[in-house]
Amino acid sequence: MNIKSRECSDLIALNLIDGLGPLRIKKLLEHSGSVSAIFSMNENEIIEISRAPLRAAEKIRFSRESDQYKREIGYIEKENINVLSLVDEDYPENLRNIYDPPPVLYYKGVLPRDKDVCAAVVGSRRCSLYGMRSAEELSESLASEGVIVVSGMASGVDSAAHRGALKANGRTVAVMGTGFKYFYPEGSEKLAREICRRGAVMTEFPCYTRPSNFTFPRRNRLISGMSFGVVVVEAAKKSGALITADFALEQGKEVFAVPGPIGSITSSGTNLLIQNGAKLVLSAKDILDEIPSGATERNLMIEKDISDGHGKVLEAIPEKGRAHIDEIRVHSGFASGEIHGVLLSLELKGMIKACPGAMYERSMI
Repeated sequence: MNIKSRECSDLIALNLIDGLGPLRIKKLLEHSGSVSAIFSMNENEIIEISRAPLRAAEKIRFSRESDQYKREIGYIEKENINVLSLVDEDYPENLRNIYDPPPVLYYKGVLPRDKDVCAAVVGSRRCSLYGMRSAEELSESLASEGVIVVSGMASGVDSAAHRGALKANGRTVAVMGTGFKYFYPEGSEKLAREICRRGAVMTEFPCYTRPSNFTFPRRNRLISGMSFGVVVVEAAKKSGALITADFALEQGKEVFAVPGPIGSITSSGTNLLIQNGAKLVLSAKDILDEIPSGATERNLMIEKDISDGHGKVLEAIPEKGRAHIDEIRVHSGFASGEIHGVLLSLELKGMIKACPGAMYERSMI
């Protein structure tokens, strides 16, 4: 099970309680100084510190014994999902510093490092062909320069952004508005698997969380929080993409917008952003110009490292079926003393699974 610590598993339990939420858990952590101390608090103290409803405060003490918690841990273990918590040292700093950081991050693949450069590319689900092409081309250009493209894996602009990054053999991160049990939209599992091979699929929501009108706007703060800036490709005046842009402004991030026809409903929001001071984007250079010098070169070096090592091992394991360790070693070119470490690294990242008989298979989303 890829859970870093006992405190991480305790935060999983707290994260399952309706009415608690990231900000209230953060307040309890700041007051108590440790996760374990939260479970010793009485209900009145919890309510006073966090303003949590009584029903939530009453659930805390026994949350680690609940059937819901046991089911969650079982699913994490069964599906080889990685989990990071707010108290773990390698929790992403850019997310740790937002107003209400997720207590828990569930992910598969390889998360960006703190010094990596990420750019969010977002927009309408019901986008035009112009919007889809713009998102894909911009993302391909950004990824080819070493920028990690972050989006939400939704239909339309988001999916086009991921595809563009993958087309450039670059890295991309999908932030889901659901748990790992339920993918949205239906049929996006194949794209998720491709993203995991070149980046990560992540969520703050417990595994059995279904898509809702609440979960998608909430996840948008993570898309902006991970990124140095948000590029809105195509969006109406009332859209989730503009919510992401608002989060970016609150977090002190750059906001970019791709102009569209003045009569287009799906470009009305992006054109309004430009009117209000967002940087107009005509090509990827307009975005790259705002990135600190040398940062993308570092990303490209990391990307080459992943491609040359992990990529060769993944290529040796079929999409469906299994491969023996000796077969993987010969195909990838690693020495006998090196292959075990690489396989263990990929297993810990949730990209492959070890099977009986020294066999390995790819992790399926």
